[in-house]
Amino acid sequence: MKKFILVLCALATVFSLEAAPKKNKQKEEEGFKFTVVKENPITSIKNQNRAGTCWCYSALAFIESELLRMGKGEYDFSEMYLVHNTYLDRADKAVRTHGDISFAQGGSFYDVIYGMEQFGLVPEAEMRPGVMYGETLSNHNELSAVSDAVVAAIAKGRHRSLQVDENGQPLWKKAIAAVHDIYLGVRPEKFVYEGVEYTPASFYASTGLNADDYISLTSYTHHPFYESFVLEIQDNWRWAESYNLPIDELLEVFDYAIDNGYTVAWGSDVSEDGFTRDGIAVMPDVAKAQELSGSDMARWLKLSPAEKKLTTKPQPQKWCTQEERQIAYDNWETTDDHGMLIYGKAVDQEGTEYYMVKNSWGESGKYNGIWYASKAFVRYKTMNIIVHKDAIPEAIRTKLGL
Repeated sequence: MKKFILVLCALATVFSLEAAPKKNKQKEEEGFKFTVVKENPITSIKNQNRAGTCWCYSALAFIESELLRMGKGEYDFSEMYLVHNTYLDRADKAVRTHGDISFAQGGSFYDVIYGMEQFGLVPEAEMRPGVMYGETLSNHNELSAVSDAVVAAIAKGRHRSLQVDENGQPLWKKAIAAVHDIYLGVRPEKFVYEGVEYTPASFYASTGLNADDYISLTSYTHHPFYESFVLEIQDNWRWAESYNLPIDELLEVFDYAIDNGYTVAWGSDVSEDGFTRDGIAVMPDVAKAQELSGSDMARWLKLSPAEKKLTTKPQPQKWCTQEERQIAYDNWETTDDHGMLIYGKAVDQEGTEYYMVKNSWGESGKYNGIWYASKAFVRYKTMNIIVHKDAIPEAIRTKLGL
């Protein structure tokens, strides 16, 4: 009888040992589980496709969300209308500076804030991407090959004088405008929207938007805090100014804005391994992860390289200092890569806080075009943001003189 009991105990031990790895494996494979804390309304996910126009997609996503917040209903604005106008302005600036201002597809949030006031807005239906070459999404590779060559030829050429038409207008400007008409479409002067005829300017006016309501914020120590300065990135070619805040206060703006129904246009570095293509943006603390002790450390060391990735499930995250942010910016480790829209907050299964991000890469990734960016990642890799001035806490507005 004792022998029989011992056999049963042995079998139970074996089964329990076999079951434990399966349970642990299941836990490891569960990945991230998010619970929404606050979610503000957004319009549909867009796809910039093969065009460096995230600045326009994200800033217009922000403007569209602003109109939802204002109770104005849902709009879908044409990115290509503002892209067309912006590229012509950038070409002019590149020529005037003999090419010292780069002519490129990139841009800044300010290009949209400035653009909607200067050029107006038009509905997406009036100027869709890809139409001019029989597609439904943008592909600006050939456009750039042609337009870059035209601008470079004029900006870098050794011309004693530029050729002009009978009205004294440079011919090269007509040429570059024609190139963009061919690839992006002709900008409408008038159109009908919901039974009413508008110009781009009157359409913008009808929305009730005010470009002066929107403020750019950043956080770096090479300029004084609570003052504005021109953020030194190539795509800030209009030399727009951002107000400078300590990073703790910048994060305070994020939270205050979202909690009070506002969204945030977010410019960030996305070249880090922590910004995955599967809808996650985290800043893993490798040092803490490697401090695992005992059996956990032994298990960690036995994992394959793929399993050691710190972006597949909740892990310790690095909470950067103001100085570390500055070093990363000065060393070009933090670069101006991508514009997106932050519209909500969530927590993972371990209580770590994340911001909910609307991207412009189509319905891609695990969350169909939505990313979850940890506060640690946002703290470290944010370049600048645009918010409504009322989305800034009163104490911070006072410090900024707003």
